[in-house]
Amino acid sequence: MLERIKASLPSLAPAEQRVGRLVLGDPRAFANLPVSELAERAHVSKPTVVRFCRSIGYDGLSDFKLKLAGSVSEGVPFIHRSVDADDKTGDVLVKVVDNTVAAFLKYRNDASTHAIEKAVQALAATYKTGRRIEFYGVGNSGIVAQDAQHKFFRLGVNAIAYSDGHMQVMSATMLGPGDCVVVISNSGRTRDLMDACDIARKNGATAIVVTATGSPLATAGHIHLAADHPEGYDRYSPMVSRLLHLVIIDVLATTVALRIGPGLQPLLREMKNNLRSKRYA
Repeated sequence: MLERIKASLPSLAPAEQRVGRLVLGDPRAFANLPVSELAERAHVSKPTVVRFCRSIGYDGLSDFKLKLAGSVSEGVPFIHRSVDADDKTGDVLVKVVDNTVAAFLKYRNDASTHAIEKAVQALAATYKTGRRIEFYGVGNSGIVAQDAQHKFFRLGVNAIAYSDGHMQVMSATMLGPGDCVVVISNSGRTRDLMDACDIARKNGATAIVVTATGSPLATAGHIHLAADHPEGYDRYSPMVSRLLHLVIIDVLATTVALRIGPGLQPLLREMKNNLRSKRYA
C-alpha cells in the first residue's frame, strides 16, 4: 500500500501530495490521528485529506485508515489500547502483550542510533579508565536502575545503582570528570533525579538520561536516549515504560560488552562455572 501511495504522488495535486508525504513519513501516526490534526500537519484543509484518500482508490478516510493499519502493522497493533476495568483475563493478556510488542517495534524504528552510539562511547570510556558508572531511578525506574547495575557489573564495570533520593544526591556530589551517570525516569519530572543529574553534570560527570522526549529531564543530561510510548501511567502502574527502559539498558550493555572485546569472555565463563554449584544438577 505504501508503494502504491509513493507511485501515485506525481499524479496528485500539490496539496494532496503533502498528505501523501505525511502518510509515508509516519503511517502509524497517520492511521491514529484525527482528520483535523492530519490536515494541520500537512498544511491542507480537511476535505483535501479525504480527497487524497479517494484519489488513490479508497472510499474515504475511514476506509483508507483501516487498510493502512492492516498494511503497516503486519499483525502487530500500532494503536495503544488501554486496559479497561471490565476487561476479561484474555483481553488483558492480549492488550498488555500487544502494547508491549508495538512499543518495542516503534522504538526500533524511532531510536536514534547516534544518541545510543554517544552513550556507548561514554560508558566504554568510563570502563577503560576504571571510573564509576552510576544508575539512578526511583519507583519502577529504580528497579530498572538495579537491573542495569546487575548487567554492567558482570562486565567488570565499576557500577552501582541508587533508588534513594538522598543517596543519589550524595553520590552525585562525589562524581567527577571521567565518571558517568545514567538517570532513568518514565515521567522525566522527578525532582530528586533532576537534582542529582544537575549535581553530577556540575562536577564534570557525563550524564545520560533515559526518559520521555519533551520532559525536563530530557534536556538535563549530556545525552538523551528517548523512551517514548503512548502509555497512560496515571491510571495503572507503568508496564510498557519499564520494559522499554529495560530494552534500552540491554542495548547499552550488549554494545558496551562488544566494545570491551574478546577479553571479557574468559571472565564470563569463569563466572558461569563458579555459579554452577548454586544450582541443582
